[in-house]
Amino acid sequence: MTQVTVRVPASSANLGSGYDSFGLALSKHNLVAARLAPEGQWEVTVQGEGVDRARLGHDNLIAVAMARLFSEVGEPHGAVVTSTNTIPFGRGLGSSSAAIVGGLVAANHLLGSPLAQAALFRLAVELEGHPDNVAAALFGGFTMCWTDAEGPMATRVDPPGGLAAVCVVSDARLATRRSRSLLPDEVPHADAAFDAGRAGLLAVGIALGRRELLGPGMDDRIHEPYRAAAITDLFDVRAALLEAGADGAALSGAGPTVVGLVAGVDDADALSRARGVADRAGELLSGNGGRRSPEAISIDRVGASVAD
Repeated sequence: MTQVTVRVPASSANLGSGYDSFGLALSKHNLVAARLAPEGQWEVTVQGEGVDRARLGHDNLIAVAMARLFSEVGEPHGAVVTSTNTIPFGRGLGSSSAAIVGGLVAANHLLGSPLAQAALFRLAVELEGHPDNVAAALFGGFTMCWTDAEGPMATRVDPPGGLAAVCVVSDARLATRRSRSLLPDEVPHADAAFDAGRAGLLAVGIALGRRELLGPGMDDRIHEPYRAAAITDLFDVRAALLEAGADGAALSGAGPTVVGLVAGVDDADALSRARGVADRAGELLSGNGGRRSPEAISIDRVGASVAD
């Protein structure tokens, strides 16, 4: 194969109580086009989101991921890459995970797909450090992750009912490292128990299409209260989404984006509802500076895929 184009979705991780475990793939995509080059030769072109920040050589995350896969299978190469981005950088919608997954899937296809998805997931977690975003970007749908003696694991759920999201993206970026540094080393037992119960509600709500469980399931006590120190409008934006009709709302990933989930009879119905929520939330937040207009986004049920 001389060239490949991979379509990678954005992802929203945590979803409140699902801290470091839950992820949802969203239909906002980056396109990674790549072809092989001689070993050591890397050229990366970036268009769209992140054009002012992305690295353009071997240290670009797409190139790093491709090089890791080449090393894994023992076929050293370089590559010429063009990434056309719609996922905002550093806003909690999985831009780093999309780059890593896009690079791995592209490299794998260029070499004739020597690795299965499970191996790609393992490499993605190794590079990213946390499984929740990369699982959603790779597999699509709603994903739940855990770690056992064999390493990081993930399972995917295809929501049986309609589901969509409303994202309120911040103009400011927040590095995941900075956001994670705000978290305490220990949390009260009562807060951990609270989140365990709420995570169960959220998983059941999404897996069974139980709309009434999304709101309580997205309540959290173990990361959002601490991250609010750096995201001072977090609870105002969350409240606006709920008042506008979202079924649940939470910080997306490490933030600062806030995401609302909206259920429906099917995905088209959910997206229609989400557009109404986005309009109403935009009105409620019209006096709040520093954020983009709320955007309704359907879920991605496919995950990373090779474009036709």
